[in-house]
Amino acid sequence: MTLQQLKYILAIVSCGSISEAAKQLFISQPSLSSAVKEMEREIGVDIFLRSSKGIVLSNEGAEFLSYARQVVEQAELLEQRYMNKKPSKKLCAISTQHYAFAVQAFVSLLKDLNTNEYECTLRETRTYEIIEDVQNMRSEIGILYLNDFNRKVIEKILKESELRFHPLFVAEPHVFISSTHPLAAKTIFEIEDLDEYPCLSFEQGEYNSFYFSEEILSTRSYNKKIMVSDRATLFNLLIGLNGYTISSGVLNEDLNGEYIKSVRLRTEETMQIGYITNKKAKLSLLATDYIRKLKSVISDYGYPILSQEDELV
Repeated sequence: MTLQQLKYILAIVSCGSISEAAKQLFISQPSLSSAVKEMEREIGVDIFLRSSKGIVLSNEGAEFLSYARQVVEQAELLEQRYMNKKPSKKLCAISTQHYAFAVQAFVSLLKDLNTNEYECTLRETRTYEIIEDVQNMRSEIGILYLNDFNRKVIEKILKESELRFHPLFVAEPHVFISSTHPLAAKTIFEIEDLDEYPCLSFEQGEYNSFYFSEEILSTRSYNKKIMVSDRATLFNLLIGLNGYTISSGVLNEDLNGEYIKSVRLRTEETMQIGYITNKKAKLSLLATDYIRKLKSVISDYGYPILSQEDELV
């Protein structure tokens, strides 16, 4: 087993495929595949499961990846300290529901990076895909929420996937509307106040279950409903059609502009927002820094950070 082979494994996981990793490593795909198979034979473990759809980490592979990442990071620290070697690219991947505070923390992380090179991924995506990303180590961290409605279903999936939920804060649901909306002067909404306006939600693809919805009250019947796939489109429709969406209420004006307003929704429901990690993997230094940034951003908005004792899964 060599350090280079460990770097190969990290690159494949980061890229999501052997072919893409080979391009980034400037080696042929057969050579990379051969190196991986040689390592698997040497350690007696199938690091990747292969199918017609591609490759994913096996359970043993996820555990191996955790150790490999630590070894590579420590080796690079030694090389930088004693050989004056240039630091390698910083790598980090985050998957999240569509939250402005997650983007704000990511911006803060990259601004403070003391390196000339990095390759980081922030993937705003569907709930089920967030879970899959962390399970398969495409992302180290996934950000989503639990509430009374979806908790049992999501917890069951996390447990089966050997993932852990770390609560960050509890948010009271708010409605996002345009600052020029006819009801923009209201300081609190009843959900019925909005019945004549389009309700905007993030579509969940083939896993379009109520339990995976990013918005609470997902089982409610709406007169007008629009499904979108990205945050920019959603905000454009909020403004253009006087639509609305239900979210955490944490809104960043620098990222989302001054034309979106957050108004409290009267409901007894709350959203426990947190992040998920793979139980078999240790977070990289960069991912750990991201968690610190995330907590700092949330605290700046006035939300108390939940303690580790509040972890549920």
